[in-house]
Amino acid sequence: MEIRNIAIIAHVDHGKTTLTDALLRQTGVAEEGVSMDSNTLELERGITIYSKNASIPYKETKINLVDTPGHADFGSEVERVLRSIDSVLLVVDAQEGPMPQTRFVLKKSLELGLKPIVVINKIDKPAANPELAEEQVLELFLELGASNEQCDFPVVYTIGKQGIAKLKLSDDSKDLTPLLDTIIKHVPPASVGTSAEKLASLQPFNLAYDSFLGRLAIARVYDGVLHTGDAVYIKKAGETRTGKITKLFTFKGLQRVDTAKVESGDIVIVAGLPDIYIGETITANKDAEPLPAIHVDEPTITLNFLVNSSPFAGREGKYVTSRQIRERLERELEVNVGLRVEFDSDSTPSNSSGQASSRQAGDTFRVSGRGELHIAILLENMRREGYEMQVSEPQVIFQKDTEGKTLEPYEEVVVDTPNTYQGSIIERLGARKFVMKDLKVHENQVRLIFEGPTRGLLGYRSQFVLDTKGEGILSSRVIGFRAHAGEIKKRGVGSMISMTSGKALGYALWNLQERGVLYIAPATEVYEGMVIGNTAKGEEMSVNPTKGKNLTNVRASASDEAIVLTPPYELTIERGLEVMAGDEYLEITPTSVRLRKQQLTEIDRSRAKRQS
Repeated sequence: MEIRNIAIIAHVDHGKTTLTDALLRQTGVAEEGVSMDSNTLELERGITIYSKNASIPYKETKINLVDTPGHADFGSEVERVLRSIDSVLLVVDAQEGPMPQTRFVLKKSLELGLKPIVVINKIDKPAANPELAEEQVLELFLELGASNEQCDFPVVYTIGKQGIAKLKLSDDSKDLTPLLDTIIKHVPPASVGTSAEKLASLQPFNLAYDSFLGRLAIARVYDGVLHTGDAVYIKKAGETRTGKITKLFTFKGLQRVDTAKVESGDIVIVAGLPDIYIGETITANKDAEPLPAIHVDEPTITLNFLVNSSPFAGREGKYVTSRQIRERLERELEVNVGLRVEFDSDSTPSNSSGQASSRQAGDTFRVSGRGELHIAILLENMRREGYEMQVSEPQVIFQKDTEGKTLEPYEEVVVDTPNTYQGSIIERLGARKFVMKDLKVHENQVRLIFEGPTRGLLGYRSQFVLDTKGEGILSSRVIGFRAHAGEIKKRGVGSMISMTSGKALGYALWNLQERGVLYIAPATEVYEGMVIGNTAKGEEMSVNPTKGKNLTNVRASASDEAIVLTPPYELTIERGLEVMAGDEYLEITPTSVRLRKQQLTEIDRSRAKRQS
């Protein structure tokens, strides 16, 4: 049986997973309602976070399919998958056209010499313009330096939700057969060099875990044949280890199938190698050279993970010690190739204002990732597993060029919004050192394209939602390191800090809500130094949220005035990372997300300010 290996790549929410699910159903390997996005967070957020494998049979051919994330923060997932496949389905929304992540994933594909198949999806949307989207895709190919052969790409028009594909917009179609036929015609067969004499050569691009089998490597077989029980060598630059294969699996639909032998070209699961890592080479040939390492773009933001030291520490979490947090981060590094963690630091960590923290270095881990969402997903997974910790304000990672000048990461931002909101968006991003590069108008919608420092984007997304009343779409991608943009004043609000401990009362919050935005509701337990809201005028303010109403024997006309509370701005991990200041920690537990000052008492905060 011939094998075709493809990945589905696209910008977030352009319909990759919906299209993949339809392919699985129509080829009979998945039932109605079964989705590639099976992780709880993926289902809640409606986005793909982790790449996943499946296979579909079609016309005596096995098509191995890899669904990849669409969000820029998970680009490392896409980069390593592209090394293991032979072509890509580039899915583009017929209304939105190419977006920032479209450019990112296409650039990586073209650099590897892959010849994409372009899928113009969602052609049934009211404002869809498939011809324009196709034209924009071609412009993007040319702009990214695609070869003549790559620019001569096949195009398929689809409606992922209905499971329909067409080679021409005027065609009548009832299923995805035209797309499957295009894959068979244009994707080169992967089954080469499968003679039994050839020694196997594999490279893992993903890892999994099984309670009985331990660590599993998901790998592409580049050459030869591998059997269960074979002794193998694990190679990377300057290092060789030995191991033995205990189990082999291939994919059938979304299920893994036990097999005694795997051949060149297939995508397989390998068990029995407890110390295997992504990008290493598994081979039966002791003298074979390791395959080229998988390169992943460097992180752009960093922050400290610390043991929780608040007055509520240990109340809600199951895993609260530095040893437990360290072990969890070590496990994450095995599968999250875009993450970096510094476990041992000789110096005491400091916050953005240079103020030294009172934490011990052994309780602090410096974690770096590709963006706020990348870090937020890790924190959300940890809290759901029972971990409790606190984190510092995210900071961008600076670099030095050959002349010693400071460089910082820059991003391209694409905003789609009703034209009535464009003024406030341009004003706010301009204040954050972003420069508008292009403006396109379509009826009452505008597309604004900006470039600016990642620092300026930190903390802006929640403001963007308010400015556009939830009607705007903001997408971004890292475009590299450029000269330092200078000081950026982002925070226009101050912190409202509790000066006492106890339960917040509705009467106190009713009076405080006039001063800014509250993060808590009545009956919420608070402690001294906890940030319960922000102040509109920008100054820090110590308040008493536990203060009750003074009772007297005298009745007055206003004494029974009704208390009307505005719903609080509930803190999530992502919101907390956006609104926190440099001298604050975000406290994260399985049941709560709280904001607090690093120094809990007014005296300690004053002393720390004098020292800094």
